[in-house]
Amino acid sequence: MRTGERIAELRKARELSQTQLAKLVGLSQATIGKLESGISSGSSHLHKIARALGTTGEYLTGETDDPDAGALPAISPQALADQLDLVEVQEIDLRFGLGATELEVPVTKQVRHFSRDWLRHYTSANPEDVYFAQGSGDSMMPTILDSDLLLIDTSQKNMTMSDKIWAVAYAGSGMIKRLRATPEGVKILSDNQAIPPEMAYDGELHILGRLVGIVRKM
Repeated sequence: MRTGERIAELRKARELSQTQLAKLVGLSQATIGKLESGISSGSSHLHKIARALGTTGEYLTGETDDPDAGALPAISPQALADQLDLVEVQEIDLRFGLGATELEVPVTKQVRHFSRDWLRHYTSANPEDVYFAQGSGDSMMPTILDSDLLLIDTSQKNMTMSDKIWAVAYAGSGMIKRLRATPEGVKILSDNQAIPPEMAYDGELHILGRLVGIVRKM
């Protein structure tokens, strides 16, 4: 197995992207990519790459087949997150049956790591108050597509402006909808014009947070 294949194998085992590994060792993602693909056969930074992957330069170059021989411990996930200034963001599970008077944010076991600086482009809220959800269904098309990743700021729960998009609990289920305050109640709007609006009255609608960002695959 050549050097690049060993780097790629260990990187994937550590659940690191090429970009994350590159940041850890002070290289560009392109340099890591060239090493892994075999375009570049060596690097003066192999010892740093080996340290980040919890192995030795001798293993990466093929001088030994034991990745653990003489190796220092790999960087822990928490240390990696601290180095890259990443924060954990939990997933809101909109499939939960919702509707309790005092509603806690329902979450899954799914956690993603986001750059703190990147999150600040969407909200100034504490990262602990930011959650993500998966777009599901077509009720908010074309604004939100079925596979979109949605960022929700749960520190925002007051409708200071109408027609913003919110994560809400209504009629025992969770949903992402546009809300409009009216004298009679709150109008629940879908961006898909084929779906008629609904009206929520006192105590029927619970706001989980405001949608502050949409991340879409191209």
